[in-house]
Amino acid sequence: MTFEWNEQGEVRSARWRSESGAPAPRRVEIAKDTLSADSAYRYACAGTAMLWRSDFQNARLMLQALQRRIEDKPPKAAARAAAKIAQSTPEEVFHLHRQAQSQRARSLGTLVIKVEGDYSIKLRRAPDWKEALTEAWGPATGEAQVVSLRELLGVVGAHEWRKKGVEIAALGEGPNNRIHPHYGVFSPVRGEYIDLIAKAPLPAKAKELAFDIGTGTGVLAAVLARRGVRRVIATENAPRALACAKDNLQRLGLSKQVELQNVDLFPDGQAPLVVCNPPWLPARPSSPIEHAVYDEGSRMLQAFLAGLKAHLAPGGEGWLVLSDLAEHLGLRTREQLLAWIAEGGLRVIERHDVRPEHAKATEGGDALAAARAAEVTSLWRLAAL
Repeated sequence: MTFEWNEQGEVRSARWRSESGAPAPRRVEIAKDTLSADSAYRYACAGTAMLWRSDFQNARLMLQALQRRIEDKPPKAAARAAAKIAQSTPEEVFHLHRQAQSQRARSLGTLVIKVEGDYSIKLRRAPDWKEALTEAWGPATGEAQVVSLRELLGVVGAHEWRKKGVEIAALGEGPNNRIHPHYGVFSPVRGEYIDLIAKAPLPAKAKELAFDIGTGTGVLAAVLARRGVRRVIATENAPRALACAKDNLQRLGLSKQVELQNVDLFPDGQAPLVVCNPPWLPARPSSPIEHAVYDEGSRMLQAFLAGLKAHLAPGGEGWLVLSDLAEHLGLRTREQLLAWIAEGGLRVIERHDVRPEHAKATEGGDALAAARAAEVTSLWRLAAL
Protein backbone atom coordinates (compact mmCIF):
# COMPACT_ATOMS: atom_id res chain seq x y z
CA MET A 1 0.00 0.00 0.00
CA THR A 2 1.40 3.41 -0.98
CA PHE A 3 1.35 6.65 0.99
CA GLU A 4 1.42 9.70 -1.31
CA TRP A 5 1.88 13.38 -0.51
CA ASN A 6 2.67 16.65 -2.24
CA GLU A 7 5.74 18.52 -1.03
CA GLN A 8 7.38 21.54 -2.62
CA GLY A 9 5.23 21.07 -5.70
CA GLU A 10 6.32 17.46 -6.17
CA VAL A 11 4.28 14.29 -5.67
CA ARG A 12 6.18 11.87 -3.46
CA SER A 13 5.44 8.42 -2.17
CA ALA A 14 6.59 5.74 0.25
CA ARG A 15 5.29 2.44 1.49
CA TRP A 16 2.48 2.74 4.05
CA ARG A 17 2.84 0.56 7.18
CA SER A 18 0.03 -0.11 9.63
CA GLU A 19 0.02 -2.92 12.18
CA SER A 20 -3.78 -2.85 12.28
CA GLY A 21 -4.09 -2.94 8.49
CA ALA A 22 -5.59 0.56 8.32
CA PRO A 23 -5.63 1.96 4.76
CA ALA A 24 -3.24 4.71 3.74
CA PRO A 25 -4.75 8.17 4.38
CA ARG A 26 -6.12 9.88 1.30
CA ARG A 27 -5.64 13.41 2.63
CA VAL A 28 -2.18 14.49 3.74
CA GLU A 29 -0.82 17.79 5.07
CA ILE A 30 2.84 18.61 5.70
CA ALA A 31 3.19 19.34 9.43
CA LYS A 32 5.91 21.48 10.97
CA ASP A 33 6.65 23.10 14.31
CA THR A 34 4.48 26.07 13.33
CA LEU A 35 1.34 23.88 13.34
CA SER A 36 -0.84 24.65 16.36
CA ALA A 37 -2.27 21.85 18.47
CA ASP A 38 -5.81 23.07 17.77
CA SER A 39 -5.21 22.92 14.01
CA ALA A 40 -3.68 19.47 14.37
CA TYR A 41 -6.74 18.35 16.33
CA ARG A 42 -9.03 19.56 13.55
CA TYR A 43 -6.98 17.63 10.98
CA ALA A 44 -7.09 14.52 13.19
CA CYS A 45 -10.86 14.73 13.61
CA ALA A 46 -11.23 15.02 9.83
CA GLY A 47 -8.99 11.99 9.22
CA THR A 48 -6.29 14.06 7.54
CA ALA A 49 -2.78 12.69 7.99
CA MET A 50 -0.05 15.05 9.17
CA LEU A 51 3.38 14.10 7.83
CA TRP A 52 5.82 15.61 10.32
CA ARG A 53 8.81 17.33 8.74
CA SER A 54 10.33 19.26 11.68
CA ASP A 55 11.87 18.53 15.08
CA PHE A 56 11.14 14.96 16.16
CA GLN A 57 10.75 15.74 19.87
CA ASN A 58 8.17 18.38 19.00
CA ALA A 59 6.23 15.69 17.16
CA ARG A 60 6.07 13.72 20.42
CA LEU A 61 4.79 16.81 22.22
CA MET A 62 2.18 17.29 19.50
CA LEU A 63 0.99 13.70 19.95
CA GLN A 64 0.57 14.34 23.68
CA ALA A 65 -1.37 17.53 22.93
CA LEU A 66 -3.66 15.62 20.57
CA GLN A 67 -4.27 12.99 23.21
CA ARG A 68 -5.26 15.62 25.77
CA ARG A 69 -7.74 17.20 23.35
CA ILE A 70 -9.26 13.82 22.47
CA GLU A 71 -9.66 12.81 26.13
CA ASP A 72 -10.77 16.19 27.54
CA LYS A 73 -14.29 16.36 26.16
CA PRO A 74 -16.36 19.53 26.62
CA PRO A 75 -18.66 19.24 29.67
CA LYS A 76 -21.82 18.87 27.56
CA ALA A 77 -20.31 16.13 25.40
CA ALA A 78 -19.01 14.31 28.48
CA ALA A 79 -22.45 14.54 30.10
CA ARG A 80 -24.13 13.14 26.98
CA ALA A 81 -21.66 10.25 26.84
CA ALA A 82 -22.20 9.47 30.53
CA ALA A 83 -25.98 9.56 30.09
CA LYS A 84 -25.78 7.20 27.13
CA ILE A 85 -23.65 4.75 29.10
CA ALA A 86 -26.04 4.90 32.06
CA GLN A 87 -28.93 3.90 29.78
CA SER A 88 -27.04 1.07 28.05
CA THR A 89 -26.69 -2.63 28.80
CA PRO A 90 -23.24 -3.96 29.77
CA GLU A 91 -22.82 -5.36 26.25
CA GLU A 92 -23.73 -2.00 24.71
CA VAL A 93 -21.29 -0.26 27.06
CA PHE A 94 -18.54 -2.64 25.93
CA HIS A 95 -19.19 -1.88 22.26
CA LEU A 96 -19.35 1.87 22.94
CA HIS A 97 -16.01 1.58 24.74
CA ARG A 98 -14.48 -0.30 21.81
CA GLN A 99 -15.86 2.31 19.38
CA ALA A 100 -14.32 5.10 21.44
CA GLN A 101 -10.99 3.25 21.59
CA SER A 102 -11.03 2.73 17.84
CA GLN A 103 -11.84 6.39 17.13
CA ARG A 104 -9.11 7.51 19.52
CA ALA A 105 -6.59 5.24 17.80
CA ARG A 106 -7.58 6.54 14.35
CA SER A 107 -7.27 10.17 15.45
CA LEU A 108 -3.90 9.69 17.17
CA GLY A 109 -2.71 7.67 14.18
CA THR A 110 -2.99 10.68 11.87
CA LEU A 111 0.39 12.05 13.01
CA VAL A 112 2.84 10.16 10.81
CA ILE A 113 6.61 9.89 10.36
CA LYS A 114 8.72 8.85 7.38
CA VAL A 115 11.21 6.09 8.16
CA GLU A 116 14.05 5.75 5.65
CA GLY A 117 15.01 2.50 3.95
CA ASP A 118 17.75 1.84 6.52
CA TYR A 119 15.32 2.51 9.43
CA SER A 120 16.80 5.93 10.15
CA ILE A 121 14.56 8.97 10.75
CA LYS A 122 15.84 12.12 9.07
CA LEU A 123 14.35 14.68 11.42
CA ARG A 124 16.11 17.01 13.84
CA ARG A 125 16.67 15.35 17.28
CA ALA A 126 15.34 12.02 15.97
CA PRO A 127 16.44 8.98 18.00
CA ASP A 128 18.22 5.96 16.57
CA TRP A 129 15.56 3.26 16.67
CA LYS A 130 17.12 0.90 14.13
CA GLU A 131 17.51 -1.95 16.61
CA ALA A 132 13.89 -1.74 17.78
CA LEU A 133 12.54 -1.52 14.23
CA THR A 134 14.65 -4.45 13.07
CA GLU A 135 13.29 -6.57 15.94
CA ALA A 136 9.70 -5.69 15.07
CA TRP A 137 9.80 -5.49 11.27
CA GLY A 138 12.76 -7.65 10.29
CA PRO A 139 15.88 -6.53 8.41
CA ALA A 140 15.70 -3.22 6.55
CA THR A 141 14.90 -3.63 2.86
CA GLY A 142 16.00 -0.21 1.63
CA GLU A 143 12.39 0.86 1.07
CA ALA A 144 11.21 4.03 2.79
CA GLN A 145 8.03 3.74 4.85
CA VAL A 146 5.52 6.04 6.48
CA VAL A 147 4.07 4.96 9.83
CA SER A 148 2.11 6.64 12.60
CA LEU A 149 4.21 8.08 15.41
CA ARG A 150 1.94 6.28 17.88
CA GLU A 151 2.82 2.92 16.29
CA LEU A 152 6.52 3.81 16.27
CA LEU A 153 6.37 4.53 19.99
CA GLY A 154 4.65 1.17 20.48
CA VAL A 155 7.52 -0.57 18.68
CA VAL A 156 10.04 1.13 20.95
CA GLY A 157 8.02 0.35 24.07
CA ALA A 158 7.90 -3.32 23.07
CA HIS A 159 11.66 -3.25 22.48
CA GLU A 160 12.21 -2.03 26.04
CA TRP A 161 9.90 -4.74 27.43
CA ARG A 162 11.81 -7.31 25.43
CA LYS A 163 15.14 -6.16 26.81
CA LYS A 164 13.96 -5.96 30.41
CA GLY A 165 11.61 -8.92 30.45
CA VAL A 166 8.74 -9.64 32.83
CA GLU A 167 9.57 -11.32 36.11
CA ILE A 168 7.49 -14.48 36.63
CA ALA A 169 7.49 -15.61 40.26
CA ALA A 170 6.23 -19.06 39.27
CA LEU A 171 9.49 -19.67 37.39
CA GLY A 172 11.47 -19.47 40.62
CA GLU A 173 13.86 -16.97 42.14
CA GLY A 174 16.96 -15.45 40.65
CA PRO A 175 17.80 -13.89 37.28
CA ASN A 176 16.52 -16.83 35.23
CA ASN A 177 12.84 -16.22 35.86
CA ARG A 178 11.92 -13.66 33.21
CA ILE A 179 9.81 -13.87 30.08
CA HIS A 180 10.80 -11.49 27.28
CA PRO A 181 7.76 -10.62 25.12
CA HIS A 182 8.39 -9.73 21.48
CA TYR A 183 6.61 -7.01 19.55
CA GLY A 184 3.09 -8.13 18.69
CA VAL A 185 3.02 -10.89 21.34
CA PHE A 186 0.90 -10.36 24.43
CA SER A 187 2.98 -9.77 27.56
CA PRO A 188 2.24 -11.99 30.61
CA VAL A 189 1.73 -9.05 32.94
CA ARG A 190 -1.42 -10.52 34.51
CA GLY A 191 0.20 -12.91 36.94
CA GLU A 192 -2.95 -14.41 38.43
CA TYR A 193 -3.54 -16.84 35.56
CA ILE A 194 0.08 -18.00 35.73
CA ASP A 195 -0.24 -18.60 39.48
CA LEU A 196 -3.28 -20.79 38.86
CA ILE A 197 -1.23 -23.05 36.58
CA ALA A 198 1.66 -23.02 39.05
CA LYS A 199 -0.44 -24.11 42.03
CA ALA A 200 -3.12 -26.50 40.71
CA PRO A 201 -2.48 -30.18 41.58
CA LEU A 202 -0.89 -32.05 38.67
CA PRO A 203 -2.71 -35.19 37.42
CA ALA A 204 -0.97 -38.44 38.31
CA LYS A 205 0.71 -39.00 34.93
CA ALA A 206 1.20 -35.36 33.94
CA LYS A 207 4.86 -35.47 34.95
CA GLU A 208 5.45 -37.41 31.74
CA LEU A 209 3.73 -35.20 29.16
CA ALA A 210 1.60 -32.07 28.82
CA PHE A 211 0.24 -30.04 25.90
CA ASP A 212 0.16 -26.22 26.05
CA ILE A 213 -2.31 -25.00 23.43
CA GLY A 214 -1.64 -21.51 22.02
CA THR A 215 1.54 -20.93 23.98
CA GLY A 216 2.16 -17.26 23.08
CA THR A 217 5.33 -16.19 24.90
CA GLY A 218 5.79 -19.78 26.11
CA VAL A 219 5.20 -18.79 29.74
CA LEU A 220 2.78 -21.58 30.68
CA ALA A 221 4.89 -24.24 28.97
CA ALA A 222 7.87 -22.95 30.95
CA VAL A 223 5.93 -23.05 34.23
CA LEU A 224 4.88 -26.66 33.56
CA ALA A 225 8.46 -27.61 32.75
CA ARG A 226 9.72 -25.94 35.92
CA ARG A 227 7.06 -27.89 37.85
CA GLY A 228 8.75 -31.08 36.70
CA VAL A 229 6.78 -32.07 33.61
CA ARG A 230 9.44 -33.94 31.66
CA ARG A 231 8.04 -33.20 28.19
CA VAL A 232 5.80 -30.34 27.12
CA ILE A 233 4.49 -29.89 23.58
CA ALA A 234 3.58 -26.23 23.07
CA THR A 235 1.56 -25.26 19.99
CA GLU A 236 1.22 -21.91 18.25
CA ASN A 237 0.47 -20.74 14.71
CA ALA A 238 1.43 -17.03 14.89
CA PRO A 239 4.98 -16.50 13.53
CA ARG A 240 5.86 -13.76 16.01
CA ALA A 241 4.65 -15.85 18.95
CA LEU A 242 6.58 -18.90 17.75
CA ALA A 243 9.79 -16.87 17.53
CA CYS A 244 9.08 -15.33 20.94
CA ALA A 245 8.40 -18.68 22.62
CA LYS A 246 11.53 -20.19 21.07
CA ASP A 247 13.64 -17.29 22.34
CA ASN A 248 12.20 -17.51 25.86
CA LEU A 249 12.60 -21.26 26.14
CA GLN A 250 16.23 -20.97 25.05
CA ARG A 251 16.85 -18.20 27.60
CA LEU A 252 15.33 -20.37 30.34
CA GLY A 253 17.29 -23.47 29.31
CA LEU A 254 14.10 -25.39 28.55
CA SER A 255 14.44 -26.00 24.79
CA LYS A 256 15.06 -29.73 25.24
CA GLN A 257 12.16 -30.11 27.65
CA VAL A 258 9.61 -28.09 25.65
CA GLU A 259 8.89 -28.89 22.00
CA LEU A 260 7.34 -26.11 19.90
CA GLN A 261 4.96 -27.08 17.09
CA ASN A 262 3.53 -24.76 14.44
CA VAL A 263 -0.03 -26.08 14.42
CA ASP A 264 -3.53 -24.75 14.98
CA LEU A 265 -4.63 -25.87 18.45
CA PHE A 266 -3.84 -29.53 19.18
CA PRO A 267 -0.76 -31.57 18.28
CA ASP A 268 -1.16 -35.21 17.31
CA GLY A 269 -1.75 -37.72 20.06
CA GLN A 270 -2.97 -37.58 23.64
CA ALA A 271 -1.55 -36.25 26.90
CA PRO A 272 -2.38 -36.66 30.60
CA LEU A 273 -2.59 -32.84 30.84
CA VAL A 274 -3.76 -30.37 28.20
CA VAL A 275 -3.60 -26.67 29.13
CA CYS A 276 -5.16 -23.74 27.29
CA ASN A 277 -5.44 -20.04 28.07
CA PRO A 278 -7.55 -18.78 25.13
CA PRO A 279 -8.46 -15.15 24.49
CA TRP A 280 -11.07 -14.16 27.04
CA LEU A 281 -13.41 -11.79 25.19
CA PRO A 282 -15.60 -12.82 22.22
CA ALA A 283 -15.08 -9.79 19.99
CA ARG A 284 -13.30 -9.01 16.73
CA PRO A 285 -9.62 -8.09 17.14
CA SER A 286 -8.48 -4.93 15.34
CA SER A 287 -4.74 -5.72 15.30
CA PRO A 288 -2.55 -8.83 15.49
CA ILE A 289 -1.73 -8.40 19.18
CA GLU A 290 -5.44 -8.20 20.01
CA HIS A 291 -5.84 -11.85 18.97
CA ALA A 292 -4.48 -12.66 22.44
CA VAL A 293 -7.42 -10.79 24.02
CA TYR A 294 -10.31 -11.07 21.56
CA ASP A 295 -11.68 -14.35 20.19
CA GLU A 296 -14.47 -13.52 17.74
CA GLY A 297 -17.48 -15.74 18.39
CA SER A 298 -15.46 -17.64 21.06
CA ARG A 299 -14.11 -19.72 18.18
CA MET A 300 -10.87 -20.82 19.85
CA LEU A 301 -12.62 -21.53 23.15
CA GLN A 302 -15.28 -23.66 21.46
CA ALA A 303 -12.73 -25.46 19.29
CA PHE A 304 -10.61 -26.29 22.35
CA LEU A 305 -13.59 -27.67 24.27
CA ALA A 306 -14.86 -29.61 21.24
CA GLY A 307 -11.49 -31.26 20.57
CA LEU A 308 -10.15 -31.70 24.09
CA LYS A 309 -11.64 -35.12 24.84
CA ALA A 310 -9.96 -36.71 21.83
CA HIS A 311 -6.56 -35.46 23.03
CA LEU A 312 -6.85 -36.49 26.68
CA ALA A 313 -5.07 -39.67 27.73
CA PRO A 314 -7.19 -42.00 29.92
CA GLY A 315 -7.63 -40.35 33.29
CA GLY A 316 -6.18 -37.09 31.98
CA GLU A 317 -7.26 -33.52 32.66
CA GLY A 318 -7.80 -30.42 30.56
CA TRP A 319 -7.01 -27.12 32.25
CA LEU A 320 -8.93 -24.18 30.85
CA VAL A 321 -7.85 -20.77 32.14
CA LEU A 322 -10.58 -18.21 31.56
CA SER A 323 -11.75 -14.90 32.95
CA ASP A 324 -15.47 -14.31 33.50
CA LEU A 325 -15.20 -10.69 32.31
CA ALA A 326 -17.17 -11.63 29.17
CA GLU A 327 -20.03 -12.74 31.41
CA HIS A 328 -20.09 -9.44 33.31
CA LEU A 329 -20.11 -7.60 29.98
CA GLY A 330 -23.01 -9.66 28.63
CA LEU A 331 -20.87 -11.10 25.81
CA ARG A 332 -21.14 -14.71 26.94
CA THR A 333 -23.13 -16.47 29.66
CA ARG A 334 -21.99 -19.06 32.18
CA GLU A 335 -24.72 -21.33 30.80
CA GLN A 336 -23.14 -21.14 27.32
CA LEU A 337 -19.75 -22.10 28.70
CA LEU A 338 -21.16 -25.04 30.66
CA ALA A 339 -23.12 -26.17 27.59
CA TRP A 340 -19.95 -26.17 25.45
CA ILE A 341 -18.16 -28.19 28.13
CA ALA A 342 -20.98 -30.76 28.18
CA GLU A 343 -21.22 -30.89 24.37
CA GLY A 344 -17.51 -31.71 24.29
CA GLY A 345 -18.15 -34.82 26.39
CA LEU A 346 -16.46 -33.23 29.39
CA ARG A 347 -17.21 -32.75 33.07
CA VAL A 348 -15.90 -30.25 35.59
CA ILE A 349 -13.72 -31.84 38.27
CA GLU A 350 -12.99 -28.61 40.12
CA ARG A 351 -12.61 -24.89 39.60
CA HIS A 352 -9.91 -22.68 41.12
CA ASP A 353 -10.75 -18.96 41.25
CA VAL A 354 -8.66 -15.86 41.80
CA ARG A 355 -9.40 -12.14 41.61
CA PRO A 356 -7.15 -10.09 39.32
CA GLU A 357 -4.84 -7.55 40.91
CA HIS A 358 -3.84 -5.53 37.84
CA ALA A 359 -4.39 -1.77 37.88
CA LYS A 360 -7.54 -1.68 35.74
CA ALA A 361 -9.27 -4.14 38.08
CA THR A 362 -8.72 -1.93 41.10
CA GLU A 363 -8.52 1.64 39.86
CA GLY A 364 -11.54 1.87 37.55
CA GLY A 365 -11.70 5.05 35.54
CA ASP A 366 -13.45 3.88 32.37
CA ALA A 367 -16.82 2.58 31.22
CA LEU A 368 -15.89 -1.03 31.98
CA ALA A 369 -14.78 -0.38 35.57
CA ALA A 370 -17.78 -2.11 37.18
CA ALA A 371 -17.29 -5.28 35.13
CA ARG A 372 -13.55 -5.34 35.83
CA ALA A 373 -14.16 -4.91 39.56
CA ALA A 374 -16.34 -8.04 39.54
CA GLU A 375 -14.00 -10.11 37.35
CA VAL A 376 -12.78 -13.53 38.47
CA THR A 377 -10.16 -15.61 36.64
CA SER A 378 -10.67 -19.36 36.88
CA LEU A 379 -8.81 -22.56 36.15
CA TRP A 380 -11.40 -25.16 35.11
CA ARG A 381 -10.16 -28.72 35.66
CA LEU A 382 -11.96 -30.80 33.05
CA ALA A 383 -12.09 -34.54 32.41
CA ALA A 384 -13.79 -36.79 29.85
CA LEU A 385 -17.23 -38.13 30.78
